[in-house]
Amino acid sequence: MTGLVYKSTGSWYTVKSEQGDFIECRMKGKFRIKGIKSTNPIAVGDIVDYELEESSDAVTGMIHNIHERKNYIVRKAVNLSHQMHIIASNIDRVFLLVTVNNPPTTFSFIDRFLVTAEAYGIEAILVFNKIDTLDEVTLDDQLYMQYVYQQIGYKCLRVSATEMKGVEELKGLMKGKVSMFSGHSGVGKSTLVNAMEPSLQLKTKTISEQSKQGQHTTTFAEMYDLSFDAKIIDTPGIKGFGMVDMEPSEISHYFPEFFKLKDQCKFNNCLHKEEPHCAIKAALERDEIAWSRYNSYLKILEGDDEHYRTDIYGDDRAASDKTRE
Repeated sequence: MTGLVYKSTGSWYTVKSEQGDFIECRMKGKFRIKGIKSTNPIAVGDIVDYELEESSDAVTGMIHNIHERKNYIVRKAVNLSHQMHIIASNIDRVFLLVTVNNPPTTFSFIDRFLVTAEAYGIEAILVFNKIDTLDEVTLDDQLYMQYVYQQIGYKCLRVSATEMKGVEELKGLMKGKVSMFSGHSGVGKSTLVNAMEPSLQLKTKTISEQSKQGQHTTTFAEMYDLSFDAKIIDTPGIKGFGMVDMEPSEISHYFPEFFKLKDQCKFNNCLHKEEPHCAIKAALERDEIAWSRYNSYLKILEGDDEHYRTDIYGDDRAASDKTRE
């Protein structure tokens, strides 16, 4: 029998059968997927083959095969730097929810997420949430952040789940697709899903005033069927986003505005740091590339994951201020 994984709790997997029934399944033995060192061999969004098992308590299943994934999105496992955690697989679009100060989302975090989405071939859209809470200063910050990414070519939405602004446009982009919501804890992922589909009644929590960070409400990734012909994968809030398995020479390929200019560099192996006649650095000086993006590129290139995870809300906007001057 074949089904789709809707929820993973580490040892049990909720699988939806082709007939529409939900079955709790376990994994048969150890799965070794070629080329993937993962803490979770089966992820939400996986298509799996399973066999039914009957006991005195309930009907359960045993998963014995995972179908080839068209894509997946990962982050580093929290305590295992050489392994990764697959957040979800077989995704059509990923929506990164961004809030300016409630909690703050940094350029570094956004860029790392976008680079990962580019590397795994998933279309990413930025959703600036909680626009109803912005004052004059934070509105300026939000619009500038939006400008940076729209100039590159990323689609950006401005949304308020509480006032239902932008929600219909978001639903239109999700129709007929498997979408994933991601972002820091507290950016309003569950609240936004509830605004689109009130019957789900996902748990929500308020922002911690002391730390300005969100409190985790989603413990495990889970997929939901929505009434407007869409599937949504709700994910736990991500604090840090360490990059996985990228060679220094390929990192710039996943910055679209860098990739366009790459062939104009004097050296084919240019890393856009100290090399002469670098087209990326020349564009940077002409303010055609945002300093925040170049700053993120250097951090990723230098493997600055540990600093990034310990200083998750550090203000990395100083570099981008050069663009505004």
